[in-house]
Amino acid sequence: MLPTATAAAFAGDNPMPGEGRVASRLDSMQYLNEVVVVERTTSRDAVIPAQRLGGKKLESLNALSVADAIRYFSGAQIKDYGGVGGIKSIDIRSMGTNHVGVFYDGLQLGNAQNGQIDLGKFSLDNIEEISMYNGQKSNIFQSAKDFGAAGTIYLRTRQPHFTAGKRTNVKLTMRTGSFGLANPSLLLEQKLSDRVSANVSAEYIYATGRYKFRYHKVFSDGTLAWDTTATRRNGDIHSLRVEAGVFGRIDEGKWNLKAYFYDSDKGIPGAIVNNVWKNSQRQWDCNFFVQGQLQKRLGERYRLQVNAKYARDYMRYLNPDTTLMYIDNKFWQQECYISTAHNYAIISDVWDANLSVDYQWNTLDATLRDFAYPTRHSVLAALATAAQLSRFKVQASVLGTFVFDRAQAVAASGSRYMRHSSRHEFTPAVFASYRALSGKSNVLDFRAFVKRAFRMPTFNDLYYTDMGNASLRPEMVDQYDLGLQYTFSNTDKHAFFHGFKLSADGYYNHVTDKIIAVPKGNGQYRWLMMNLGQVRIWGADVTAQANLRLPGDVYVDASLAYTFQSARDFSDPTDTADEAGTYKGQIAYIPRHSGSAVLHGAWRSIDLNYSFIYVGERYDNSSNIRANYVQPWYTHDISAGYTITLGGVKMKAQMEVNNLFDQQYEVIRNYPMPGRNYKLTLSVTI
Repeated sequence: MLPTATAAAFAGDNPMPGEGRVASRLDSMQYLNEVVVVERTTSRDAVIPAQRLGGKKLESLNALSVADAIRYFSGAQIKDYGGVGGIKSIDIRSMGTNHVGVFYDGLQLGNAQNGQIDLGKFSLDNIEEISMYNGQKSNIFQSAKDFGAAGTIYLRTRQPHFTAGKRTNVKLTMRTGSFGLANPSLLLEQKLSDRVSANVSAEYIYATGRYKFRYHKVFSDGTLAWDTTATRRNGDIHSLRVEAGVFGRIDEGKWNLKAYFYDSDKGIPGAIVNNVWKNSQRQWDCNFFVQGQLQKRLGERYRLQVNAKYARDYMRYLNPDTTLMYIDNKFWQQECYISTAHNYAIISDVWDANLSVDYQWNTLDATLRDFAYPTRHSVLAALATAAQLSRFKVQASVLGTFVFDRAQAVAASGSRYMRHSSRHEFTPAVFASYRALSGKSNVLDFRAFVKRAFRMPTFNDLYYTDMGNASLRPEMVDQYDLGLQYTFSNTDKHAFFHGFKLSADGYYNHVTDKIIAVPKGNGQYRWLMMNLGQVRIWGADVTAQANLRLPGDVYVDASLAYTFQSARDFSDPTDTADEAGTYKGQIAYIPRHSGSAVLHGAWRSIDLNYSFIYVGERYDNSSNIRANYVQPWYTHDISAGYTITLGGVKMKAQMEVNNLFDQQYEVIRNYPMPGRNYKLTLSVTI
């Protein structure tokens, strides 16, 4: 079990009094090596706690990528197009993928082209913890970007930890299984000095992506049109990921520097429509970034944080099918980013203030005809404060975002000229919590927040040839949340019942000026981006966790998550003329009911894990008619692992069976998902 201070340091947010003790028990199956705590902890930052997966629990899940693990969070929906290399993006509380900020070791991952992050690119091999926040992270000492998104995902990679007298750690892993999967990986950690360490992580993935699926169509009168079995093709992937990091400690502070490289070549199997069972589209990605962070305490009251990043992304999309339209497009993105955060303790351990200022530069080049070649300069400034008075805690912030775009345009005469535009928005937020019960074993917190957030139109929204609309307004979101959390912790470590945590939230989100594509003229493939959408979302998230100690030193931890969402389209009140109207319809692919369950047991060197995911009925369009109905789906996954240590070498074998009952289902219509599949993992740690 981790000591309280260490558990708090790994939690990412500093706990309330007693919260670190409770959290360490609830995560008692997460065994970590020696940790050096280099920051002082305070007791006023965690106003709204996060959902987290880390340690042994994250390792035991039947998940290959980050997206697979995030499915177990309440309030999160994953759009999965199937297979090992299929695109996987996240939507939190139905506000849209572009309203989710994904942070990698404290700095946000960017995609100015379309605003979406493919979480399938990020392996769990080098991830130590995943956390998800609604609203924003409960810590005012952060960059201005952290205040901007309506929901955030934080990915924290593994940092070197060494046992006494050891200077080198090596971990070799090999995965194989269904779809022709071959997935070797390497992690090397080196202690360079008492204050500096480094690591290198590398991974290669190959898969054919072929799997059998059953496909059938039913007419509107219920009769069967066809029922057949086929093989999913053109879903192969070759990818290489390499990361290197250097981590250092200084007096009253720390720093790190990381470089990341990802290269992939994959097929895009496409949708099964019009009796077409195979597609030939391919996509190549090459992503690189280097980033660094410095945190330093100067005196008793002032803390400084500096972040910096440079990223360059390349993407090529090829559609060789000339029966529709031959396409061979290439895109190049660049990003430069620097941020400073200044935290000052006005009254020590009671009242803090923080000022953060960020600058970001983005550019996009492409091989498209009449492309705009846009450049964007963004300045973000956030002023925030946090206070704790006895049992009451509050945080308030206001974020100012100033965006300046420069792009080429084509006049009616055919001549080209430079078009300049600017936008600015101010978005406030208030978070509060009250500790109604604060006992040795029982803690009860009530919490609430109100936040306004927005997302800028992407380069594709504004400037994509013959589709973009340079007059688009930002898409706005108003968020309201009210919730509670109860935690029970048994002080007797030998007791049967170790701990229990229950969390429940009700929320309302209102999305206005939603950016959607509407038909342009009579052409079937001609569209225009417009601010026409409005969505109202009522929902509830409930999570529960429990830890048990059975006779014979058997440890069991269980977690449940449930989400209810009524996310309805209020865009056009006149669109109710017939049964195909969209007004007040549940928006596409958002289920009213969804949930998950995870049961993990450990006895000596044996780990067993069972997980269940359920997604209720949905529609693929805001017109909630039978033709757009998408059936509910669920999967059962199991795994078993065995660990042995010989002569200081730790060896582990894990066998997984996913979709145990071979359910045939689709997350996205016409993109069939794999049936029953297997995976074997062997790892050696030296």
